[in-house]
Amino acid sequence: MKSTIGFFNRLMQRYLPDPFLFVVILSFLVLVLGLIFTDSTVINMVQYWGDGFWSLLAFSMQMVLVLVTGYVLASSPVFKKGLGALASTAKTPGQAIIIVTIISIIASWINWGFGLVIGALFAKELAKKVEGVDYRLLIASAYSGFIVWHGGFSGSIPLTIATEGHFSQNLIGLIPTSETIFATFNVAIVIALFIVLPILNRLMMPNNEETVTVDKALLEDGANLQAATVEKEALTPADRLENSVIVSIVTGLLGIAFLVYYFTNNGFALNLNIVNFLFLFLGILFHGTPRRFLESVMNAVKGASGIIIQFPFYAGIMGMMTASGLAAVMSEAFVGISNDFTFYFFAFISAGIVNFFVPSGGGQWAVQAPIMLEAAQTMDLSIAKTAMAVAWGDAWTNLIQPFWALPALAIAGLKAKDIMGFCTIVLFISGIVISL
Repeated sequence: MKSTIGFFNRLMQRYLPDPFLFVVILSFLVLVLGLIFTDSTVINMVQYWGDGFWSLLAFSMQMVLVLVTGYVLASSPVFKKGLGALASTAKTPGQAIIIVTIISIIASWINWGFGLVIGALFAKELAKKVEGVDYRLLIASAYSGFIVWHGGFSGSIPLTIATEGHFSQNLIGLIPTSETIFATFNVAIVIALFIVLPILNRLMMPNNEETVTVDKALLEDGANLQAATVEKEALTPADRLENSVIVSIVTGLLGIAFLVYYFTNNGFALNLNIVNFLFLFLGILFHGTPRRFLESVMNAVKGASGIIIQFPFYAGIMGMMTASGLAAVMSEAFVGISNDFTFYFFAFISAGIVNFFVPSGGGQWAVQAPIMLEAAQTMDLSIAKTAMAVAWGDAWTNLIQPFWALPALAIAGLKAKDIMGFCTIVLFISGIVISL
């Protein structure tokens, strides 16, 4: 185990480029594959790339807000104290690795955006409290829990096919979540990963000589928030507003009132907008004054540059994959070698490969659904299990896809190559678990 981890860590450190260069290389790779495996010309592929380039703007802004609002909430005195108290339960590096994995799995199962942020923020608190814990593995463990998201409450594919009016309804009807998210086979996968991942991450702990720790002073982001006030004697009317507790309380309670209304009418139906809304208004409330809140926002925005720049390139890749038919070609290739016994497995594997190029659960389902559903019906196989095979494939290769790691990496202050060696091991082991 130690030698294998060491090999992958060295491999990633040496050859994995910055995520921006990774997405640029991926863009050229998809362009070439489109020319080889479809009828598209160079002009066609460039057109598809340009047409799709801005198609994820709304989602990009949501992801920026996931990072910013999560950071703002975590840097508030109340939340820092709560995360710190929870982190204090871990007394050894091994305990820290196990507990961060468990918390991340639970949070990601509830909601993927919630899990991404909470896992990374909790990992930072653990790094402050526990001596000698490998910071890279700690963040990788926090990110590894993200793999369960598509089998949980916010899984976009199972929720899509359970929603009235979805694009495949005329073909398959409505598939209730009792047959997908809460089906025995799906719950079994989640439970298996809940057991395997903490143990696996604990086993990956490096020797003392190879452990990479972090200077705790570097983790004290937002330490200057307490200075975000002015002396009372110098207060102007504008300063009084900026330092008004009343303004923050009224604004925060307005947001909380809407959340009460939302959950009363919709139940515990979390989505990315609601998670961001919750984080935002709790952050306003917990920081006490608008000035301290805005100071925290300014600190948070510094880590969002990767998301802002890279997500349009992924949207361009997605445009090339879908418009050229390359994603369909890949899916059909796996369907062509499947039989009624291996079909779900190959649906899972094909979704994992397509996910590298179309890193969006909903977008990937739109591409693969027509092919996979038609094949499942032809073989008289379960539509629900087919959909979840694609969903788990989409979630699986997120482990080594920098697209989804960007928010966690920005919070942690690490580069993709720092954690991807560990994540590669998790990819192999979790792939075996899900496949079985």
